[in-house]
Amino acid sequence: MKQIYVPGMRIEVRDEEWVVRRSDYNAGGNQALSVTGISDFVRGQEAAFLSDLEEIRVIDPANTQFVVDLSPMFRRSRLYIESLLRRRTPSGNALRVGHKAAMNVMDYQLEPAFHALARPRQRILLADGVGLGKTLEAGVLMSELIARGKGKRILVVALKSMMLQLQKELWTRFTIPLKRLDSRGIQRIRAHIPANHNPFYYYDNVIISIDTLKNDHEYRTMLEKTRWDIIAIDEAHNVARRGKSQAQRSRLAELLSKRSDTLILLSATPHDGRPRSFASLMNMLEPTAIANEEDYRREDIQGMVFRRFKKDVQSQVSAHFKERAIRRETCDASEQEESFYDVFEPLRFSWVDRARGETMLFKTLLEKSVFSSPLACKKTALARIAKLEKEGRPESVSDIRALRGLIASLETITPDRFSRYQRLLALLNSPDYGWNRELPDDRLVIFTERIETMKFLADHLKDDLNLRDDQILRLYGGMSDVDQQAAVDVFGATDSPVRVLIASDVASEGINLHFLCHRLIHFDIPWSLMVFQQRNGRIDRYGQEKAPDIRYLATQAKNERIRGDMRILEILIEKEEQAEKNIGDPASLIGKYDIEEEERAVAGVIENSVSASDFERLLAGEDNPFLKMMNEGWEPSNASANAPLVLAADSETLFDTPDYLKTLLESLSDREPIPLETKREGAFEIQMSESMSRALETRIPEEAVPNNGWLRLTTDKDALMREIKESRQKAQDTWPRSHYLWPLHPLVDWMNDKAGLFFGRQEAPALLVPFKDPNTAVFLMAGLIPNRQSEPVIDRWFAIRFVGKNPGEFLPLEEALRLPVFREPLPNRAQSNGDAPLRAAGWLPEAIRLTIQQMKAEQEAFEQTMAPKLEAELAKLEELRKKHYGQLSLEGADMQDARRAEIEKRRIEEMFKEFQNWLENTMKLEKDNPYIRVIAVLLSE
Repeated sequence: MKQIYVPGMRIEVRDEEWVVRRSDYNAGGNQALSVTGISDFVRGQEAAFLSDLEEIRVIDPANTQFVVDLSPMFRRSRLYIESLLRRRTPSGNALRVGHKAAMNVMDYQLEPAFHALARPRQRILLADGVGLGKTLEAGVLMSELIARGKGKRILVVALKSMMLQLQKELWTRFTIPLKRLDSRGIQRIRAHIPANHNPFYYYDNVIISIDTLKNDHEYRTMLEKTRWDIIAIDEAHNVARRGKSQAQRSRLAELLSKRSDTLILLSATPHDGRPRSFASLMNMLEPTAIANEEDYRREDIQGMVFRRFKKDVQSQVSAHFKERAIRRETCDASEQEESFYDVFEPLRFSWVDRARGETMLFKTLLEKSVFSSPLACKKTALARIAKLEKEGRPESVSDIRALRGLIASLETITPDRFSRYQRLLALLNSPDYGWNRELPDDRLVIFTERIETMKFLADHLKDDLNLRDDQILRLYGGMSDVDQQAAVDVFGATDSPVRVLIASDVASEGINLHFLCHRLIHFDIPWSLMVFQQRNGRIDRYGQEKAPDIRYLATQAKNERIRGDMRILEILIEKEEQAEKNIGDPASLIGKYDIEEEERAVAGVIENSVSASDFERLLAGEDNPFLKMMNEGWEPSNASANAPLVLAADSETLFDTPDYLKTLLESLSDREPIPLETKREGAFEIQMSESMSRALETRIPEEAVPNNGWLRLTTDKDALMREIKESRQKAQDTWPRSHYLWPLHPLVDWMNDKAGLFFGRQEAPALLVPFKDPNTAVFLMAGLIPNRQSEPVIDRWFAIRFVGKNPGEFLPLEEALRLPVFREPLPNRAQSNGDAPLRAAGWLPEAIRLTIQQMKAEQEAFEQTMAPKLEAELAKLEELRKKHYGQLSLEGADMQDARRAEIEKRRIEEMFKEFQNWLENTMKLEKDNPYIRVIAVLLSE
């Protein structure tokens, strides 16, 4: 029978002992083992072995040698057992660690992980509304997968402006360490790794920009060759298919979706109103789910999507969201602006709009730009003049002449005659507005869509508000990834002098701007409700401590046409606020779900002179089944009226984490003295030893590595969250010094490795304890059965008690782990091995037999439970297969090329065969091959 190797096994290879950390099948059906050395010569070293090329021997439990523990209070045995307890693989979907992360826990943020873990594969879309904490939801699921041994290799793909923020959040709250491959990080890698080596083999946990992957062919090719345990794609709407063509981002995301069993997509705006576009994301998660991308139902994708709006979870978030205040700041157009409108309104172009296609009229584009600023409009006009002059067509002469006249009129609108700018100055200086630039937590963000407007505001506000150069900051798409991340960091830093951030809409997606800022001003009014939602979500989000103050600047014109167009934009302001309260998704009003298409729709209203009242009626929306489906609440697929929203369970341990650390360091003091200082309850500082530094150097983000050699740890998550808040308010050194000491911190792995070495190859501790009956033994045994993918599925511990010649009986494990030897400072009176090893060896064969017998019972129980689930999954898969073939038959009439139809048929067959094999290999166990291990034996003195 072929040996199957699974994580947790101890094996002998090349005369050394190793523990298996990971096991993967290669193309030849053999196993590739990632291992860590535990015998003296290879201790702590990592290696990889191929099962078909190495002579591998699994440690046989029957050859276990018992060593009497002579340490005070049985310290070495308790630490050794603790290290093994902490490496058990949890089963079921009850949360084990995620709910303990450094966050204010709310049920709705735990639900995605809880319900995803009940499915065969964790492939989900987190589509909650803006600001509800999708990053936290993703972190909870990642934490649970890491605890289950399914999160060793993680890839996070994000916008370049979001990389640092996500890296910090996942480390400080969940101790998930990501290597940030921004432009600076890539330069470092290229300097330290040979040119022909794949950097994704060097780093297990990486965060990288989608645009870096899109533009860097070398890195994209390397990524195509790499497998991951978890892939997460932030702002995933950017990788959905749009229209008939497939953008490079979308192709890359589809490729990545096949490189990991777990895929987490995050987006507050997950669709563009078209079923096909949303289906492209669903097909990344589950290619078999949707047969007809234009026509599918909620049942087809149930359990893959988690979508809640603020109104849906109001009872949970009310303490974390302040009621926002929305106000319009209106001003009358200046005389110069009115003169411009009178020139602009009757303007007609004879040439520039002849071949415009689906884009807005050039005149509408000019109007949109002047609604931003005269400078933006002038830039647009000059760019078109340059284009027309380059073309040199006689037909465009009159258009060029008209544009030059328009520019002359624009140039009369000086800053003091620019009414919206003057209204902005008046607002900022108004006692009623109450902006206090002296306070570090009263910062201001001003959004504008045009770079020329941004430059104008930055230059003039500095002078008119008497601001220094370092008090005003710009953020726009043309900045490098490093500069964008630095700008966000500086704006949120208490000790930075920045008071005003002027941002383009590159800052409207995902970025946290709410830490020291509750004021947001729309200098120009977006023509897209999605932009309203995204901009406002930068300060109106989970964790905002002050009531968000949002202002829209609007101009009142005497020119009837211009006044009507401005009224259209004011209606958008009103509808966005109503939708936020009543619908949840403002984009549903226009029904386009794509920023550019929303802008074109508003442009069409303006171009066709639709009245304000007619526009309001249009916003009532159409009866669209797809949009109706997307705007309804999404309950988890396996939720029921009587079931709890989330179940959590604590893993059985002998120590809490701080006591585990302290006791371990005491036991290591004779051979590896490591100073530990207690600063306050739950807070420690530990001086990193050489072995600790070596083990942690690639497992802690370089920004979080202590520069003085002392690792600062805390178990107090409230104190840590305060420190996270304080640290991000610093312009320099913005990472909190303290690390969260919880089960997933990399230090705990180091602790487990060290404690696991207290007993050597094929040794198990024997503890001599004062049982009432002098001829008593209690064996702690472990059994592990993998699935066909060599992943641990059944990982059980047993306590078996023998008294004299009586048959062995099973004790509840919890009862055994609560014996005084584990829970009280029980003196250890043993002075030598004596006859204890022989006594234990006498009972050992029976303990092994009973463990194997019990593991077979566990396997039978598992298969009885899993068989109907597997049958249901396979039946569902067969129904989906029929749907796909049926859809292919419908489309076949449109396929002129029979060869294309045959290729599509083969693609469908391969897709379903691959998923069926995966289901069977995941949900079926390797039979009759449990891995048995002797943990320890407790013997009467």
